[in-house]
Amino acid sequence: MNTTTAAPEGEASLTNVFMVGMMGCGKSAIGRKIAESLNLTFLDTDDMIVEEAGRSIPEIFAAEGEAGFRLRERRALKSLKGSSGQVISTGGGIVLSPDNRITLRSLGYGIWLTASVDKLLFRISQNRERPLMQTANPRETLLALLDEREPLYDEVADMVVDTSELTVCETVHGLVECINYHFACQL
Repeated sequence: MNTTTAAPEGEASLTNVFMVGMMGCGKSAIGRKIAESLNLTFLDTDDMIVEEAGRSIPEIFAAEGEAGFRLRERRALKSLKGSSGQVISTGGGIVLSPDNRITLRSLGYGIWLTASVDKLLFRISQNRERPLMQTANPRETLLALLDEREPLYDEVADMVVDTSELTVCETVHGLVECINYHFACQL
C-alpha cells in the first residue's frame, strides 16, 4: 500500500492531520469526512493493521495478546513516516508507546477528540469489537484507560475538541475551518 503523497513540483507539501482519542470519540467517522472535505487521503491505523494481519482486531488480541497488537500498531504508524496529504485516524492506545508519540508529532497536525464518559460508553456499547472493553465493569475500565491516556493525548495534540454534544457534521465543519486556517498560516 502506497501511503505517500508527493506535492507537485513547486508547491508546498501539505502535512498530515492525525486524530487521537479514546475509542468511541469519533476519530474514524470524523476523519473520513474531513478527508473528503479537504480532498485528502483517509487512513485508519486499525484498518491498516487488520489488512496486514488478515484478521480482525479481536482475533489479533486473542492470538497475540495486546503486546502483539501494539507491535503491529507501531509498525503501521512507522510506515506513515515521510507521508503527507493524509487524515490519519489512530487507535485509542497508540499513544501508550513513547516512540509512537514521537512519530505522531512528526506526522503533522494533531487533533485530540474527547467525549464525556457517558457518551463514550453509549457509543462503544454499540460495538462488540472492542477487546479492552470486554470486562465486568466497562465504566471502571474506561475511567482507568482515560486516566492513563489523557496526558499522553495532550502531549501529541495541537488542539482538543469535545464531540459529546456535536454531530459528526458540526465537528467536521469546525475542524475543516481550523485545519485550513492552520495550514494557511504555515505557508
